[in-house]
Amino acid sequence: MHLCDITMFYAPHGGGVRRYLGAKHDWLERHTDIRHTLLTPGDACGWAAEHRYTLKAFPLPFSDGYRFPLRIRPWLDALHMLHPNLIEAGDPYRLGWAAVTAGQTLGAPVIAFYHSDFPRLVSARFGQGAEHFAQQYVRRLYSRFDLVLTPSKVMQAQLQALGVARTRVQPLGVDLELFHPRLRSPELRRTLGLSGKTRLLVFAGRNAREKHIGPLMDAAGLLGKDYHLLLVGPDMPRAAHPNVSVFSRYIEAKELAVWLASSDALVHAGDMETFGLIALEAMACGIPLVGVDAGAMPELVSPLTAVLATKATPAALAEAIAALFQRDTRKMGWWARKWVETRWGWERSFRDLHAVYLEMLGLPSLPVPTEPCLATA
Repeated sequence: MHLCDITMFYAPHGGGVRRYLGAKHDWLERHTDIRHTLLTPGDACGWAAEHRYTLKAFPLPFSDGYRFPLRIRPWLDALHMLHPNLIEAGDPYRLGWAAVTAGQTLGAPVIAFYHSDFPRLVSARFGQGAEHFAQQYVRRLYSRFDLVLTPSKVMQAQLQALGVARTRVQPLGVDLELFHPRLRSPELRRTLGLSGKTRLLVFAGRNAREKHIGPLMDAAGLLGKDYHLLLVGPDMPRAAHPNVSVFSRYIEAKELAVWLASSDALVHAGDMETFGLIALEAMACGIPLVGVDAGAMPELVSPLTAVLATKATPAALAEAIAALFQRDTRKMGWWARKWVETRWGWERSFRDLHAVYLEMLGLPSLPVPTEPCLATA
């Protein structure tokens, strides 16, 4: 069996889709005989790695290395050259259409993974008048797939409301060995010049409008000197308050895991999350979090592991952060690790996904060896 993932959401410096694809490839290679190929944009045409083929595409300005394919034909030709038995499309743009078209001519089932809330992103950037056209576009494209996977129930409900019938929830997961409480280190506090009493908050991700980085910094400003906010990610803005530190660069997952484990809580002001992988990674590192009661975030957490703000405003975020630290955050961090171990490991996610692949090909479900249980916090 040959599975081909095609997506433009594959940047040189990380991102949730890239982490998903990398973890999936490793798991399939260890546990199955599935040949897995990634077809992604790049700066040249050819094999960028043993399992990744790239086609030259236009670099998007201010996008951390993402590239946008302008023509479908080269991608159709590449899919025909690779000749997969099953295609999975990971974005709603030209490559989604290329996947559907190639699947029809190859006679291969085509799955879509609906990672982003496309209509809401369009509305946020171009106004509510554009949202209706985006919804029509989503219905027209995703109704053509044999199956559409969504990372959360809220995303599935949105697609079903648009008239996309063939959907299934397929949650993502987290590397429980890489993201672990044992990585906690005092070095981060020393680097930031913080005392042991200062409550260290961290957010890592993209500086996108829907992440509400500005209100998050202002929330830290309202909380004052007993709290310190660390922002990590490419193109982060300058610190707006004395108790905010900014590392405006991409960091590898290993370094990210140390920074998460060494903080007291994750703070996430995004209110358009389709899943929220960083929230799982933080909980796997044994820290609780503050999020916003919107999008997929409520599906990821419990009252034992998080406090959710009513909205992404400085006052509401500051209130939620203060409420978190009125509780036993160490105990909440312990529960957070347990919560992720029992629900959100990659092992469980990919075993379910493997069963979906076999079902789409009309093959019987096969037992997959279970990996040993990992050490707990």
